[in-house]
Amino acid sequence: MKIGFLSMPLTGHLHPMTALGRKMQARGHEVTFFGLPDAARVVHSAGLDFIPFGEEEYPVGTTPAMYAHLSTLKGEDVVRYSFQEMHPKRARITLEQLPEKLVHTGVEALVLDTIHFFAELVPMSMGIPYAHIWNVLHIDSSGATPPCLFGWDYEDTPVARARNMEAVKKMSSVFQPIQQVARSWAENNGLQIDWNTPNATTSKLAVITQTPKEFDFPGIPQAPAFHYAGPFHDHDGRETVVFPWERLTGEPLIYASMGTLVNGLIDVFRTIMKAAAAIQGRQLVLSIGRNIQINDIGPIPASAIVVSNAPQIELLKRAELCITHAGINTTLESLALGVPVVAIPVGFDQPGIGARIVYHGVGKSIPVASMNKEGLSGAIREVLGNPSYRDAARRFQRTIAQTHGLDRAADVLERAFQLVDESGVVVGEASNSWSRKSNN
Repeated sequence: MKIGFLSMPLTGHLHPMTALGRKMQARGHEVTFFGLPDAARVVHSAGLDFIPFGEEEYPVGTTPAMYAHLSTLKGEDVVRYSFQEMHPKRARITLEQLPEKLVHTGVEALVLDTIHFFAELVPMSMGIPYAHIWNVLHIDSSGATPPCLFGWDYEDTPVARARNMEAVKKMSSVFQPIQQVARSWAENNGLQIDWNTPNATTSKLAVITQTPKEFDFPGIPQAPAFHYAGPFHDHDGRETVVFPWERLTGEPLIYASMGTLVNGLIDVFRTIMKAAAAIQGRQLVLSIGRNIQINDIGPIPASAIVVSNAPQIELLKRAELCITHAGINTTLESLALGVPVVAIPVGFDQPGIGARIVYHGVGKSIPVASMNKEGLSGAIREVLGNPSYRDAARRFQRTIAQTHGLDRAADVLERAFQLVDESGVVVGEASNSWSRKSNN
């Protein structure tokens, strides 16, 4: 079957999506990625075909420049800027240009990055079956738990549920500029959608999150098409990263990274440097990304290694602790290797991930707005000194190893597209008219 993949042009989305694409390709399917030009390098490194759109509006190099300002923001400002200043144009270009690419390639089914908002309108209009992938932490809009944009603790009380629903309403209002673009395109293309119904355009065939169920809060109601999987890691298909391995001292390693998006807060890196330097007998490896320069963070201890980009998984294999922005990929990669974490959530889904880190006892979480050297040092010492955190992380290591997230996701996709039945027998391909009819 010819299966198309559409991903945001960001490594945190492309790495899990290309891993899933490679898995589907290994099962005999013809896989083609679509996206803005900056996605090409990562997709090609994964050994997959890529077809760009938006070349004029988003030439190569646009993504880093576009996210440079975002990298300096915190909290709700991150979401507001992203949803109101960046996503509407991206949604418009996708809706205008993706249909021609799909027609030209003859794609028979689509696997969509959920954060590529409303891209599903294209396959809906063309009668192509589609599935959604949550590369980030999925959003609970039921009110049963806090939406992941908020870092509140889990509470099963009427007061907490009322608070959660207010957060859902607030989140929806910030989302309006993107929805306006989608509504206009849908109306012009004859799609009848009840925009007052949450998730009206979400796939009815399959919605898959790479978050393991065991890492989520309990009691979240889910649609029949929703599936927990597990991390989409195949430890392959990524670009080679140069790293000074000879500088490792053999001391227990503290690995720290603030990800690739909201990583332009110089004071955060300075605080990490000072707090980690106060921990005796450990070596710090700090990955700062490309939005700041190494000289910006001040004096570097002699044993510390500071780089713009790091081979994260290989370093986590040697790490005793991970200091992270609480991005879902870094968090799950740490837990998959049994490494406890100290989280410094900045924005997007990171507050919700930080809350789950605390809830499941695999680490500590300090909101970036209240983080200081003393608080971070205390959190590091507690996680390193209390074996319960490593024990909890190792329980997740066993769980993730047994989950086989990529295989589970691929199984769900093949059933969703009617390629196999529950017993694994090939039965044919999904009906395009079924997908369009069931989503209108």
